[in-house]
Amino acid sequence: MKDRAGRALMIDYRSLSLGELEDWARDMGLPAFRGRQLFSWLWRPGFWDFSQMTDFPKALRKMVAEKGVLTDLQVVAEQHSVDGAIKFAWGLPDGLVVESVLIPGQGHNTLCISSQVGCAMGCRFCNTARMGFHRQLASSEIAGQVLATLRRIEERERPTNIVFMGMGEPLANYDNVLKSIHILTDDLGLNFSLRKITVSTCGLVPEILRLGRDTDVGLAISLQAPDDKTRSQIMPVNLRYPLSRLIEACHRYRLSRRRRITFEYLLLAGINDSLEQASLLAGLLRGIPSKINLIPYNEVSRLPFRRPASEQVLLFQQVLRDANYTATIRKSKGQDISAACGQLYAELQERG
Repeated sequence: MKDRAGRALMIDYRSLSLGELEDWARDMGLPAFRGRQLFSWLWRPGFWDFSQMTDFPKALRKMVAEKGVLTDLQVVAEQHSVDGAIKFAWGLPDGLVVESVLIPGQGHNTLCISSQVGCAMGCRFCNTARMGFHRQLASSEIAGQVLATLRRIEERERPTNIVFMGMGEPLANYDNVLKSIHILTDDLGLNFSLRKITVSTCGLVPEILRLGRDTDVGLAISLQAPDDKTRSQIMPVNLRYPLSRLIEACHRYRLSRRRRITFEYLLLAGINDSLEQASLLAGLLRGIPSKINLIPYNEVSRLPFRRPASEQVLLFQQVLRDANYTATIRKSKGQDISAACGQLYAELQERG
């Protein structure tokens, strides 16, 4: 690989899938198994330096080190909640910062990771939207959040589930997200189950259908309103892909056996939390294998939205349950730390 001036570019090894590293090995005149060996080293939490590759001859280790680099994320801030949640801010090679959150649960731990630096979707309730869009994350930086987290936590805290629900819109960085999924699930990579990975989207219809064809991860739709008027006010993406197109895509989405689409519904007091809107939601999702995740808003300073009263949340849930939906209320984690998406980043920016 060369830049526009004809100079050789250093390869970001962790941005390559197993197949790409096998191809790279062949291009270097090496057998494909050397690419497999390198790939297996890259995703070991204890691997930091090419000198550790004891199954490579010394001359080959030197060649690998000269041809490429190891992208490692450095922690620039870490906050621990009394409920066990941990918020990480990761420094990227170019000085930008992204966030991940480790969320403890009953019998499982979930790691929420980012796919972009910032976001261009402009959702009104989202703190990340206030920072705008800076750039896409490389696959090495997406999967690298998981690797960096594994290095900083104890074995009992190890995540069982991975959710693409952090900073950015995952399907707007489709190719890198898909490659990171391959890295996360490869037996020689981080070895997570596809059934334990979920990709959340605000509603990019063509990419939703593409995702269903390309992989079997879980799909979560950030819905937030059951009608176009309300949704367009808080989620500009609805002007491009209105509910009729989004719901049609959900009906067409390829679901494997026993899979359901998760609909995330962020409850905002006085905006989308009425019982009439709960009834509209029940009608909207009819016929889609689904579960509904109700999320009382985690308030952020400088944003005008408020959390509904607990009684209203329960009444909203009951309407959905009466309509035979599985509707759960997400218990907020990390309220004593900067757990809301983009919140820790904003605080770091303010500190300079």
